[in-house]
Amino acid sequence: MSISRRAFLALAAVAAGCSGTGGETRVLRLATGLAGGPYGVLGDRLAAELRREGMTVQVLQTAASVQNLTMLTDGRADIGFALADSADDAVRVRHQPVAALARMYMNYVHLVVAENGGITGVRNLAGRRLSIGAEGSGTAVTATRVLAAAALPRPPRLTRLGLDESIKALRDGEIDAFFWSGGVPTPALVALPGVALVPLEPLVAVLRRDFGPMYEHADVPAGAYGNARPVPTVGTPSYLMCRSSLPDDVVYTVTETLFTARDRLQAPSAPGGRLDRRYAIGTGVVQLHPGAARYYRSVYG
Repeated sequence: MSISRRAFLALAAVAAGCSGTGGETRVLRLATGLAGGPYGVLGDRLAAELRREGMTVQVLQTAASVQNLTMLTDGRADIGFALADSADDAVRVRHQPVAALARMYMNYVHLVVAENGGITGVRNLAGRRLSIGAEGSGTAVTATRVLAAAALPRPPRLTRLGLDESIKALRDGEIDAFFWSGGVPTPALVALPGVALVPLEPLVAVLRRDFGPMYEHADVPAGAYGNARPVPTVGTPSYLMCRSSLPDDVVYTVTETLFTARDRLQAPSAPGGRLDRRYAIGTGVVQLHPGAARYYRSVYG
């Protein structure tokens, strides 16, 4: 496929902004998440669409949000995914030089427990063995804040495991519960028998008061994991982020590709999952990159 004029300009911008000391052009580096996870899958699809436009893309598998934001800050990555609360913290607290391309889709906070394991509410986590997500993940950031909002009478015994490791540990009786933040349904959880989700929605007001409006009321739909009724929980969006110094033409091309390839990208299909331009611009205190803002202006004027 011949390279489009816009992709050619974007590649030229990458060459201007990303050349090494030897004058060698570097590819566009996309920080995603763990292999098989939602960021990993979505990142592979986005990379394929950008390559279809003639861009050269390197996919970097990571622990996701926090690590991705660090890599954008120190120049090891150009674009990457992050949960809204991690991105908000990066901008508002850490003053990291990152910007948003789009608000992508809603993540749902899952607190997964064994059925009949005696944990029916978040207060039952006191003193229990609990995985809060992998080190460097957005799940760990959100889980830590949820636990702070819950104000448990005794702290749980924490470990940091990714989704697959958490599922195995719960099955083996090594932990009593684990947190996961992702789209609904998460395939690995659909296939997990004998588990239940704990409602978290009462904590949304506390999270919004203490940390900001990126936390939302959300319901895991009935039947998503065999649950007879919706499970009220905490929702927080995922953003596609970039380093602030990434050239405008590159960001414009990536943002445009998000929407021209929307149906092929297949973002998680829960409510808020389908990419929508009006939804995409709602990135709170995390400013849109000028190249992304230019794309949205070209659509809406």
